Parts: sequence; structure tokens; C-alpha cells
Amino acid sequence: MAAPTIALNNGRKIPALGLGTYLSHSGECARAVKHAISVGYRHFDCAWFYGNEKEVGDGIREAIKEGLVKREDLFVVTKLWCTFHERDQVVPSCKVSLQNLGLDYLDLYLIHWPVAMTNTGKFNASEPFKDAVCYDHDFVETWHGMEECVELGLAKSIGLSNFNSKQILRILKAAKIRPVCNQVEVSPLINQKKLIAFCKERGIQVVAYSPFSAPARPWKKPGDPELSLDDPKLIEIGKKYGKTSGQVVLRYIHQLGAIPIPKSSNPDRIKKNIEIFDFELSPEDVKILDAYNCNERVVPALEFLSSKEYPFNEEF
Repeated sequence: MAAPTIALNNGRKIPALGLGTYLSHSGECARAVKHAISVGYRHFDCAWFYGNEKEVGDGIREAIKEGLVKREDLFVVTKLWCTFHERDQVVPSCKVSLQNLGLDYLDLYLIHWPVAMTNTGKFNASEPFKDAVCYDHDFVETWHGMEECVELGLAKSIGLSNFNSKQILRILKAAKIRPVCNQVEVSPLINQKKLIAFCKERGIQVVAYSPFSAPARPWKKPGDPELSLDDPKLIEIGKKYGKTSGQVVLRYIHQLGAIPIPKSSNPDRIKKNIEIFDFELSPEDVKILDAYNCNERVVPALEFLSSKEYPFNEEF
């Protein structure tokens, strides 16, 4: 099953579901990407920070080599990390990601967070914040660097990630090229209805990371919010449609108006996650899922709390 596409504000089209790759480990990531392509995925989300752009690219190239897909059929997304927010660092960082991926262009390049951090040159994926500290920097300047990526043909589209409504307005006021999307955490626990509506009014598509509330996140603590796919209410809704509780959650997010990008390396779950476009949740079922909302984040990004650009101090 292939996902339908959604038109972005620049006329380009993005598949309505993608494969997330955060915490997809070396050795399994390339296999997951290739398998996803074989079962219909065309949208792949990664980031320099995840440390696996090369593996994502390997999976893509293997699939192309075997004739499963053409490059122009794919929608590949990656992100600018916080330590490269200076305007003159944006284009070089984009080129590094392209080299890692083994691609000539990105379909979408995002500012990963609105927060700038010092670049010590000692980045360690297992302790990413150990030697970096937040500093004041105008992300509008970063955005102008993103626009240069489009002008140079390095990225077809550019967008934001983890920006709140006020930060989006600042970008829109200064932008020569409008952001096409804002990627944020969306799940039944934080359904982001206000932010989705705000973005929709401005022609910005919301992409939903952690749709299952990232159950395998390494920073999870006792008492943290949790979404259980074994919840009897979700299972019961799924039975009505012949679907799993995971498919119910992804369909709910789709009906909210967001694009879910569930991460998985399990071949069966990868296949099931994209099979959500042949049913529709009833208003009654949507109401049940709405009731899970508690505005609790599983990605609070507390490492950025010292920054004046910490995005989650605003309501949305």
C-alpha cells in the first residue's frame, strides 16, 4: 500500500506517512529503509543528529539499484543540527548530510530545533549535549541560510521542526521562501490541535514525530506519560475496522491533519504502519482518542531549557 500525497505550499507533494529513523541502529536501519520501500513507503525522515544518514542512504541506493524505485519517486528529509545555526554553516552542513546520504538533493531540509548550541567539535552521539551549551542566536539568520540551500538546488523545500506559534510567525515575517512544514511531537497524549490549526491557516503542513510516544526512548523515567498499544479501548476500536491499535493511532493522527512518521525496524510493523488509508475512524472513535490528550510530551528537550528560544514555554 502506498500513502496518498499532500500538496505543500510550494506545489510539491509529500507522502501522507513516512518512516522515522531516530534510534534506528546501525546494521538495521538500511534494511528497514529498503524493506519500507518494497512495501510502499516513499517518505523517509532522518537527521544529522541521529547519526544514521549514511545507513538511510545505503537502503535507498540498494532499493534504486534493484529497480524497486527511482530517486524522483522518493521524499527524503533531514535536519540541520543546533550546533550549525550560524548562517555560513547552514549550506556546508546541508552538503555534509547530502554526502552522508549519497544524494544530490534533499526533498526537505528542516531546522531541527529553534535553539542554537556551541559547536565544540567533540560531538558524541551517546552524550550529545555533554560539551555543548545554548547561546543566543537569531534563528531568522539560520532561516536565510536554509533559503540559500534552495537557491543552490541542494533542497527542494525547507521547513521547521519543534517551533512554536510565535517562532513560526517570526520566520514568516522575514522569509523569502516560506516554510512548507513544521515537524513536532503529535500523539494521542499531545494531539496538538491548536498548533495544527495555526499552521493550516498559514499553509504549513504539520508532520508528527513520536506518534506512539516513543516507548523505546532511552531517557524514559518511571511516572512518565505512556501510551500503551495494549490499551483495551484502542484494541476494541481496532477490532471494528480489522486493524491493530497502532494502526488506529496512526489513522487518528492522519485525521487530525498531520503526517505521522512512525519509527520501526520490524518488517511486519513497517508494513502494518502504512496500511491506514483504507478505513476512517468514526466521530465517536475520534472522541475516545481525543480523551487521551493530556498535553504531556515524551520529548521535552530539557537540555534546551536555558535558551530563550526553548519552544515549549508557549501554549502551542
